[in-house]
Amino acid sequence: MLTVEPLFKRVAIIGLGLIGGSLAKAVRLNGLAGTVVGTDKREEELSLGIELGVIDQAAASLAEAVSGSDLVVLAVPVRATREVLEAVKPHLSADAVLTDVGSTKTSFVNDVRAVFGGVSPRVIPGHPIAGSEKSGIRAANPELFASHKVILTPGDDVDAGDLARLKSLWEGCGATVLTMSVAYHDEVLAATSHLPHLIAFSLVDTLAGEDENLDIFRYAAGGFRDFTRIAASDPVMWHDIFLSNRDAVLRGIDHFTHDLDQLRTAIANQDSATLLRVFSRAKAAREHFSKMLSGQAYVTNNSQKQVTFRLQPGGSMTGDIRVPGDKSISHRSIMLGALADGVTEVKGFLEGEDSLATLQAFRDMGVTIEGPDDGFVRIHGVGLNGLQPPRGPLYLGNSGTAMRLFSGLLAAQSFDSELTGDSSLAKRPMGRIADPLRAMGAVIDTAEGGRPPLKIRGAQPLTGIHYEMPVASAQVKSCLLLAGLYAEGVTSVTEPAPTRDHTERMLAGFGYHVHRDSATASVSGGGKLTSTAIDVPADISSAAFFLVAASIAPGSELTLRHVGMNPTRVGVINILRMMGANIDVLDEREIGGEPVADLKVRSAQLQGIDIPEDQVPLAIDEFPVLFIAAVCAQGTTVLRGAEELRVKESDRIQVMADGLAELGVETTVTPDGIIIEGGQTIVGGKVNSHGDHRIAMAFAVASLRAAGDIEVTDCANVATSFPGFVALARQTGILISAEGGE
Repeated sequence: MLTVEPLFKRVAIIGLGLIGGSLAKAVRLNGLAGTVVGTDKREEELSLGIELGVIDQAAASLAEAVSGSDLVVLAVPVRATREVLEAVKPHLSADAVLTDVGSTKTSFVNDVRAVFGGVSPRVIPGHPIAGSEKSGIRAANPELFASHKVILTPGDDVDAGDLARLKSLWEGCGATVLTMSVAYHDEVLAATSHLPHLIAFSLVDTLAGEDENLDIFRYAAGGFRDFTRIAASDPVMWHDIFLSNRDAVLRGIDHFTHDLDQLRTAIANQDSATLLRVFSRAKAAREHFSKMLSGQAYVTNNSQKQVTFRLQPGGSMTGDIRVPGDKSISHRSIMLGALADGVTEVKGFLEGEDSLATLQAFRDMGVTIEGPDDGFVRIHGVGLNGLQPPRGPLYLGNSGTAMRLFSGLLAAQSFDSELTGDSSLAKRPMGRIADPLRAMGAVIDTAEGGRPPLKIRGAQPLTGIHYEMPVASAQVKSCLLLAGLYAEGVTSVTEPAPTRDHTERMLAGFGYHVHRDSATASVSGGGKLTSTAIDVPADISSAAFFLVAASIAPGSELTLRHVGMNPTRVGVINILRMMGANIDVLDEREIGGEPVADLKVRSAQLQGIDIPEDQVPLAIDEFPVLFIAAVCAQGTTVLRGAEELRVKESDRIQVMADGLAELGVETTVTPDGIIIEGGQTIVGGKVNSHGDHRIAMAFAVASLRAAGDIEVTDCANVATSFPGFVALARQTGILISAEGGE
């Protein structure tokens, strides 16, 4: 029988209440320590600890508990910490790890410093975000921490090995472990836990003092009961917490009091716009509360989700479908609608995480946005100069489009701003927009290598420039044109090859003149945007997966409705047709300045081609799935001039080549492209998508022609561009399931 070495030889738990007892029992049952020793002022709790199997040994004193222990956990009331530390000090081994479970960390560190004269690298403050309305050792529950967060606040000089062991111990109890600074922890908890408790205590106390308090409580609605439930918490414990975390709590009270006073003024003045703005912003933030805790207020946290696609080989594609709305147009509809005068209504808005990030960022800058409700959004524009300073960094998730476009429109605002994103976005180059914006007069700081976060200094006058783009990029072009709305004079951008022109088309739709002269687009500063109605077409980038799928799967016939046919986006159709795809374009029409059509695609034998370089910018996002088409074609497909693919959510050339290699397909990677010999067998295997949504969906399509099962890992970010992909893929014929996600 395999035995696992415990993380710690002897763990001392000081205080056997709910948290201490639950931790002791979880550590003991999961074999995370050789011996679990407990001590408590209450002798009856110690006896029960042995009787209930919570601890291995009961120590009659602190000295007995701590001596010889290599992990000491303080699970005592916050205001008793210093007294306990003084008693522990003479008996604490030099190599023992010292931690706690209190909900304020500054006070713990201050107590350690006062008692020991400094903070050792082996002191690692901790705070499990878990609890129960029950108390005492009888309530000890080894599952208390499962699926809950534990926050560790190590110092800069922490012993890395000790931190790893303590983290593993909490993870062994089922918790998700986060790390942050002591000061940030106390600010976050003051805002999200301590202040709500204080308000609940105060509200119940106020109403209890009313003359008609019996009727008030008798007829109280569910919302009152839900909100004030936390006022039933332990008064002594919360008394200690508020006094220990005084400064952060006071800042929270002052901030809340200021905002509450603004609402009072709005109600007194019948200011419906302010009320609607605050309420709609709060509703959206509450719906995405897990991000609120880390200042990222728009979506569920993809970085903590592990989604895996499992695919069986074979199948054919049939049906009549409409894929989600165009992501590029959805982004821009929110941006320009927010900066316009009047109310803009949007239909077909993509409710994916990238687009929602843009929407939330404008809410954070004071724009009232109703929805989204089944793709419908109503934006109450504030005009080009009406944005308000955000309270913190603007979190843009995985969206490179949002970060680059926001940089342009924020460069001339009167306030400072900071743009952040997830771990994938943090690796993407932003120098390509920061450098030309600086030439216009913007002041922008980036992280090492020109990467996010971007810190933009406000109140900088911009001057129009002419910019010759070295590499074709719609995001760079759009960024500079948006900055040009605020610049003195003319801002013009010349592109080396055509890129998508959604920004130019939509600016014109909002009444802002864009001058176009061959490969150059230009705007003059000082104009205004006027609200309009937008009907977002289905995203051709999302349609591309189904166009390729129906082309390569025998016996397929699939209709895709209301697909955007912007001439700067149809490269995927052009390339597939050159390869012999059977695609009919039906009912071509124009809606809101954007051409749309229905597409009917049937299976066909594809042929390898030398992809014309003038088509590359028109299909830049679609190449991952086009690589799958090339594998299924007869003959050789050659891609050149696609350096841009290396700086997307991943290096899409290399990641696709690596994934194909895992499935038995050989390719030749070049600096600016790839060579794929068609007709190779796609065997089963495991592919890492590296968090790139388009890579994940491309390999889902590959399963249609595979000889074995395919597993694709790290697929959570599919929700950024194509919510509901798995269900729609399954509906049309791909044999797919998802673990951990949709």
